[in-house]
Amino acid sequence: MEKSKVILLPCETYGEENIYSLMKKGLELLGGLPRLIGKEEKILLKPNLLKKAEVEKAVITHPVVVGAFARILREEGYKNIVLADSCGNGTTSKVIKGTGMDDYLEKYQIPAIDYTEGVQVTYPEGIQAKEFILPKELLEADCVISLSKMKTHALERITGAVKNSYGFVYGRNKAIGHTKYPSADSFARMLIDLNRYVKPRLYIMDGIMAMEGNGPGSGDPAPMKVMLMSKDPVALDSVFARLVNLKPQLVPTNYHGEKMGLGTWKEEEIDVLLPDGTVWPMAEVVKRFGNPSFNVDRTEVRHNIWTKMAKALNLFQKKPYIDEEKCIRCGICVKSCPVVGKAVDFRNGKGNPPTYDYKKCIRCFCCQEMCPQKAIKVK
Repeated sequence: MEKSKVILLPCETYGEENIYSLMKKGLELLGGLPRLIGKEEKILLKPNLLKKAEVEKAVITHPVVVGAFARILREEGYKNIVLADSCGNGTTSKVIKGTGMDDYLEKYQIPAIDYTEGVQVTYPEGIQAKEFILPKELLEADCVISLSKMKTHALERITGAVKNSYGFVYGRNKAIGHTKYPSADSFARMLIDLNRYVKPRLYIMDGIMAMEGNGPGSGDPAPMKVMLMSKDPVALDSVFARLVNLKPQLVPTNYHGEKMGLGTWKEEEIDVLLPDGTVWPMAEVVKRFGNPSFNVDRTEVRHNIWTKMAKALNLFQKKPYIDEEKCIRCGICVKSCPVVGKAVDFRNGKGNPPTYDYKKCIRCFCCQEMCPQKAIKVK
């Protein structure tokens, strides 16, 4: 069986020329751009644009990574390129404004488009999801390139290549998706179906400066000093997991991704290549480039009668909590809550922080993702 290739590109800083040359080497190791993308194809670049944030906070894909890939495409003669994301808060053009990503797109004449219309598509082959509401502009693209950010995630432990694809879902349907697929496992299976439907051609991960802790929007920057590239998003995410001392099978998108045929997390089925083309044993990769102190949820999942009873009784479950001293009463958490009737609301008046009704809360952690003040934590 042919192994999945994951290209690991060591990179200390966001120096443009270094990232550009490393990306070119990575693409050559994957067979070269002409084998990945046809010159006549309509290309859509999909970075992680969760919300408006300073680049240094490691919330979004770094502009230099996007710019370097855009430069390579233009130099290789690709003409029909756009960039877009269905952001958690805001639109593509608003989130990238002032980050430097807008400057790169202007330089290489790549429009940043805001999605305008959602189209319902059916996917009979789906295991968890049989249909999606996707942007019209996405469906018009021939080739999608995913440019994800290496971050932690309250629901799925990490967000990487597979999770980045949730930005394909149109607008408010992302919030609705959390109510349709409320558990980490059902949400992961939906993401696998989504990746299988859209079929991104290439996955690139910016892990030069990653996010640990209270991710994906309120964590802390943590230098990992690598970029990862692969055609297999599960293999890529599993390398990410191993680099931060997290068993890859504990990540729901990895576990279900392998079961559902999207890719593999198994070490014996993955080749990790360095820029010179050498294949490194996974243990050596982790020893040389890993960060065992990276702040990520490594809790083992136990399945027995006591854990099932605790879940049924809503005991010992992860919950979002508001730090009242940090809360500025902006109401973004309330707006972000997808639950009908709102699980978090200004029940005590807008002069006080919002409060939770945990009987309604589905633990999607949208409130925690979108909080601009890092005032919401999951415990």
